[in-house]
Amino acid sequence: MSAAKQLDLLVDAQNHLGEGVLWCERSQRVYWTDILAQRLHCYCPDSGACRDWIMPERLSCFAFTTDENIFLLGLASRLAFFDLRTETVTDICAVEAELPMTRVNDGRCDRQGRFVFGTMDERGSKESIGSFYRLNHDLTLERLPLPRIAIANSICFSVDGSAMYFCDSIGKIIYRWDGYGSSDASQFNVFAELGSGPAAPDGATVDADGFLWSAQWGGARVVRYAPDGGVDRMLHLPVSQPSCVCFGGTQFNQLFVTTAQESLSVGMLIDEPLAGGLFHKQFNDVRGLPEVRFGGRI
Repeated sequence: MSAAKQLDLLVDAQNHLGEGVLWCERSQRVYWTDILAQRLHCYCPDSGACRDWIMPERLSCFAFTTDENIFLLGLASRLAFFDLRTETVTDICAVEAELPMTRVNDGRCDRQGRFVFGTMDERGSKESIGSFYRLNHDLTLERLPLPRIAIANSICFSVDGSAMYFCDSIGKIIYRWDGYGSSDASQFNVFAELGSGPAAPDGATVDADGFLWSAQWGGARVVRYAPDGGVDRMLHLPVSQPSCVCFGGTQFNQLFVTTAQESLSVGMLIDEPLAGGLFHKQFNDVRGLPEVRFGGRI
């Protein structure tokens, strides 16, 4: 295991619940959401310019599409398209309308350009009533044959697209579903266990070498796991709640990490003045992959 490496603040965003960070290689900008503030954020490293868009409800996750100006939104209660030019929201479908206590949570496109996401129980009890779904190219929504979960997270895919990683953050276990390509529900196994400490697995991504990078909420760290599930390295942050990760930059050798202020007391916020910021780290030995764009009908 290599030595710990510090991540640096890129944008002092002061997000309540920063999440869902993605790098757009076409515009050379990084986008992320503040779920609780109902905002989509954008930062341009070349100019240092920031901007944001107000969403009609909480924006939990999103994906790029084949049209650079249109995003696929995972809003709290539904999926929709968003046009950056006109700021128009076009609904696609409701999600779990029969379960008003759940909302959309983590999501990402698979290697085939379909949008995969999960839901979570918003109640304090956090029961396993959520599910994982896939929005197909024809805009049909299907529930994936995976166990019910309380907080869906860590959705990402192997380099070849045959396997899906996921977790229930409550259980502190990241799973690898090798049956993703064939929809064989029996072929998923424990990939990594976080143990009894304060850290819980949150957003994740896979780099070009097939290593999984996990933002670990409550643990003030991002962990890189080898393909066999062993810990390859840890990167520590000066804030306790990293929430999501992605690779970007012109060479895809920069890691971007969102963080959150949610649930932190006044005293904790004093101790963590950078909580809610966007952090980053540049590498010489690691490269990420471009985010796959949603390839369906727009």
